[in-house]
Amino acid sequence: MRALVISGGGSKGAFAGGVAQYLIEELKRDYDLFLGTSTGSLLISHLALKKAEKIRQIYTSVNQDSIFSLRPFITKKRHGYHQISINHFNVFRNFIRGGKTFGESKNLRKLIAKTFSEEEFQTLQASKKDVVVTVSNISMNEVEYKSIKDFEYEEFCDWIWISCNYTPFMSLVQKNGCEYADGGLGSMVPVEEAIKRGATEVDVIVLKTEVTYFNRMPSKNVFSLITNLFSFMLDRIEYQNIKIGKFAAANKNSIINLYYTPTVLTTNSLIFDEKKMTQWWESGFAYAKNKSEELNQIEP
Repeated sequence: MRALVISGGGSKGAFAGGVAQYLIEELKRDYDLFLGTSTGSLLISHLALKKAEKIRQIYTSVNQDSIFSLRPFITKKRHGYHQISINHFNVFRNFIRGGKTFGESKNLRKLIAKTFSEEEFQTLQASKKDVVVTVSNISMNEVEYKSIKDFEYEEFCDWIWISCNYTPFMSLVQKNGCEYADGGLGSMVPVEEAIKRGATEVDVIVLKTEVTYFNRMPSKNVFSLITNLFSFMLDRIEYQNIKIGKFAAANKNSIINLYYTPTVLTTNSLIFDEKKMTQWWESGFAYAKNKSEELNQIEP
């Protein structure tokens, strides 16, 4: 049983899409299980349908307004880096009307429904392939994995959306009496879950470099400090997920193929830039091609 796992990473998901497109279309990898966290959950349904070109067009045309119904920050580019600061008006407005987060991402929920049709959902649900998204149940202090086989269309779209909600910058969702948020808060790279579900070979796309090449830019304000703290936390979760996944694979004699980003793509994955995401998709495709060619040269 072969699985494709795609980690969280916000706008960096464009790179993962390029890698996955090469694996599926050029190497003809046929996956039985697709498992994603956050941005990975947005990709996997279309990849399971073998519609990589469709999701490429979506990823390379989104911007901040495609994601946020209420954007909590302002971005400025200085010395080649994007710096973010709080959008006081939007944050205050959200708090006044009872919001629990800095911003809201209801536009992303609309985008999911617009780009992933009920017919496509039914096609996947009737197939032998399984598509699973990761969510964090804040109320129960648990990570949950939601399979397309277990839900109706609207509810599964909700789970995809919830998996991507990078709280407290995006929406906190109340569902089934519990509060849910981004799956990456608990399981950034769900390799272990793929092994538990019976995968014997897992291709894992990790949206960070294998080795840390940089120190983050100094925090300029409380908002950038919070984003830096969350990035640090998620990096540690990612490291632990991969370590545990490797251990689980060793115990089950499963094979893991890891695809890291070769360079630092961005220091803030909440910034959605159409031009950069187009470049990242292309670089992901090229990276997977180069890695495949290198492996072929090593093999006797």
